[in-house]
Amino acid sequence: MSQLIVKTMADFMAEGKQPEILFWVGSAGSYDDRAKKITRAFVKILNKAQVDFVVLGTEESCTGDVAKRAGNEFLFQMQAMMNIEVLNGYEVKRIVTACPHSYNTLKNEYPSLGGNYQVQHHTEYIEELLQNGRLKLESSSKLNGKRVTFHDPCYLGRANEVFEVPRNLLKTLGVDLKEMKRNRRTALCCGAGGAQMFKEPEKGDKDINVLRTEDALETQPEIIATGCPYCNTMMTDGVKSKEKEDSIQVLDVAELIANSQDL
Repeated sequence: MSQLIVKTMADFMAEGKQPEILFWVGSAGSYDDRAKKITRAFVKILNKAQVDFVVLGTEESCTGDVAKRAGNEFLFQMQAMMNIEVLNGYEVKRIVTACPHSYNTLKNEYPSLGGNYQVQHHTEYIEELLQNGRLKLESSSKLNGKRVTFHDPCYLGRANEVFEVPRNLLKTLGVDLKEMKRNRRTALCCGAGGAQMFKEPEKGDKDINVLRTEDALETQPEIIATGCPYCNTMMTDGVKSKEKEDSIQVLDVAELIANSQDL
């Protein structure tokens, strides 16, 4: 396994350099054991493309997304202002994140508080690296012809109109992409957004992540692809509830790319 190269913003400043991008890891990507694999996969891709990127490390704090969605605007603004102070202090211009929740908050809710940055989802940045010729994807026998369905994260898809980029990346890998009946603008939420990730569901006859997993299972997939660590957790739990974990994998687009290219 190749050594991951990750520098902090403080390291770069000490060297008197400015990075190309700041990789915003997010709470899930930093602390959740499953989501850490997505973080590592994206870092491998950045290393492969020789991108001069940095992370904030211990200076990164929660974007405040969860507090805002749960209705605690005061806590959100406190968390946001703290982050904006750090980001502006480092003169950060461009942020890339693998978490649509962070992406949406940094892109759409930080500007009114004084945090103006170019913000991209990791799939958008990977597509840019491909278009610039900095990253090359070989079609891989590992994924060629595998049946894959893509679940649209709410904050990437409906909220920010990013529908085709993750699909284009998957097609580049040579997979057989099958769409769920509810996709793109009509995609069903996995149930984790709006701070629902951290509480038990309300009473009803079915958990929403199980309902969404049923949509996915109708496509008879070998892999359910996601672009969000929260969605990944919810779809994984859904697959387990259907006792299909031995036959169906739930993987982030970055993981599929890194695995297929043996990074």
